Amino acid sequence: MDEMSAPGSESRAEAYIERTADDLEAVFDVPVRVSVVLGRTKMPVASLLKLDTGTVVELDRQVGEAVEIYVNDRLVARGEIVLVENRLGVTMTEIIKPQ
Repeated sequence: MDEMSAPGSESRAEAYIERTADDLEAVFDVPVRVSVVLGRTKMPVASLLKLDTGTVVELDRQVGEAVEIYVNDRLVARGEIVLVENRLGVTMTEIIKPQ
């Protein structure tokens, strides 16, 4: 009989999950940096030096295309830009599974 079907195994599994959640609680307040990348571009330094107020920098994404969401420089999700009470936000549309 495997452990999950053994008598009492459900309570052991629940206890394990609860203990794991309690162990993780210690890191819940650790700050992480979340970044959303709208797009990228490459340009020569000469063009960079010519940038001025009002200059439009063309990015490699189309309007409505998914943006990348990074946590501490690691890609974790993709999403769509949304407007929330006159502020920009991101709705996650895809969670990236670790390799």
